[in-house]
Amino acid sequence: MAGGPSSRPEHPLELVRRLMAAERPKRFYEKAELLPEAGGLTLRLDGRRAMTPGKKPIAVPRRLLAEAIAAEWNAQGDTIDPGSMPVTRLANTAIDGVAVRHAAVRDEIAAYAATDLLYYRASQPEGLVARQNAAWNPILAWAEQRFGVRFLLAEGIVHVAQSEEALAALAAELEAYDDPFRLAGLHLATTLIGSAIIALALVAGALEPAIAWAAAHVDEDWNIAQWGEDREAAERRARRFADFRAAALALAR
Repeated sequence: MAGGPSSRPEHPLELVRRLMAAERPKRFYEKAELLPEAGGLTLRLDGRRAMTPGKKPIAVPRRLLAEAIAAEWNAQGDTIDPGSMPVTRLANTAIDGVAVRHAAVRDEIAAYAATDLLYYRASQPEGLVARQNAAWNPILAWAEQRFGVRFLLAEGIVHVAQSEEALAALAAELEAYDDPFRLAGLHLATTLIGSAIIALALVAGALEPAIAWAAAHVDEDWNIAQWGEDREAAERRARRFADFRAAALALAR
């Protein structure tokens, strides 16, 4: 039976959206803009510093990311809809959370790498097997060449333990991520798609965001092709893709 990201529990971001759905504060500013400061760009709302939920300035080190945040604030209507601001949410997470817990975030990503989506293959039907092989084998081949290790595959959901060498190589790769925005993007991408390896291929430039997203949803897309798509599931997927694009933006070089 096909699995994939759609069979995983509700992502924490979905829970946050539901809890915040009724909280629509009125727009209290006319214009969002960016002010260059030491180390990056600070978001200003009518000249005043915009703050994270943790009461820290929204300051971003890269212009592309900062401009996307400002665009989200300028796009708000009479009320502010946090659900329509995925890049701002990621920045808040990076500033308030990831910046003070780098090691814990790396450990969470490494845990996904130990049970990565790409290791677990269907034994049937042939069409799904072919789709998984076509989408996943090149990514695994890239990872094996990059990290100098071999990954073990299994059919179904029976756990397959990866070698200590493979896990150590992935953990060593994660140690290079000390920028909280890039680490937050890598963590968000990994948790959304269930694959640290796909996320690492994305940040390395080996995959475009749309290809990475499609690879993570081979099983789900197969099921949709067989049985059709549920409207609510499609809406959830669209929202998750918006979050994934925010993650990809944070990872862009």
